[in-house]
Amino acid sequence: MDLLTHVLVAYLVTAGLVGFQPQYLAAGALAGGLPDADALFFPLSRRFPILRHHGITHSVLGVTVVAVVGAFLAPMILPGSPWIYFLVMEVGGLCHILQDGFTQFAVPPLAPFSDKRLQMDADRAINFLTLIVSSIGFYLLLVVERNHVAFAVYTATLWALVAFFVAYFAIRLAGRLAIGRQMKRRGEFHQPVPTSNPFVWLILNETNRDGRVRTTWARFVLGRGIVAGPFTVDGPIEPTAHDGAPRSAEEALEWSYPLARRASSVLERTYHFGEAFVEATGNWVAVWYSLEFSAFGRNAAVRVRFPPTGGPAEVKSTFYRPRLRAG
Repeated sequence: MDLLTHVLVAYLVTAGLVGFQPQYLAAGALAGGLPDADALFFPLSRRFPILRHHGITHSVLGVTVVAVVGAFLAPMILPGSPWIYFLVMEVGGLCHILQDGFTQFAVPPLAPFSDKRLQMDADRAINFLTLIVSSIGFYLLLVVERNHVAFAVYTATLWALVAFFVAYFAIRLAGRLAIGRQMKRRGEFHQPVPTSNPFVWLILNETNRDGRVRTTWARFVLGRGIVAGPFTVDGPIEPTAHDGAPRSAEEALEWSYPLARRASSVLERTYHFGEAFVEATGNWVAVWYSLEFSAFGRNAAVRVRFPPTGGPAEVKSTFYRPRLRAG
């Protein structure tokens, strides 16, 4: 979940708890975004791992400490009840933890007492759909409508945004449950990967054995099941000796995979897939793209172009629209 969505959801939940009281709305919204302030602890977090991103600030203890401090300081800035300040800041922080728990980047809600992570793999960490809705929502609430329209219109906007996020999370959770049943039934996949479309998922299996990485994935649509795949590709982690230019897609993928891994840390850290084709000029091109980082139909990728006469390959990190439509 992006920072703006965290703040907006906390704002909406606070409005549901205490109504339109600006000081509490501001406190709740602020608390919804504060856990991500742990990014400011870098590089201190290298020495004290508890301060790492998605560490102690994304726990119930961390959220509660922030709420206690806020309950003490906030009334000095804007008049209000310390107890209500504590309530809205605690709930705002807990909303942040729950939202992050929906994504593939897990959080430890019981840290430092337990490292067990909350991870439902139901959404992307940053989704442009929710980011756009959040941006428009804040603009409407705080710029267009505030003190300019009837209060009933303002509250209608609030409820419309609440309905959107409730429906969004319900669709995501339903998809995650349906995919869990699908993976259990088929047995060949072990990891769901959400896409930017809440109805579309990738399910995959990746193995790293004998110096080779093998990935199998399929495209899953909620309500329709698997609509594409399974597709499978594998490649060596270390470069292999070869001469000339590739003569097939298999050779292009085999030769390009170690180069692509070295060119992109994103590719190395995420689930990925590759495809190869011949250009009109006769060049074999292999593209390895992340199955997790995509936006507007394009995926973070590494393109490796082999000259038809042999020689060094051209390696370029880029955003690429997969021919197999992974994202």
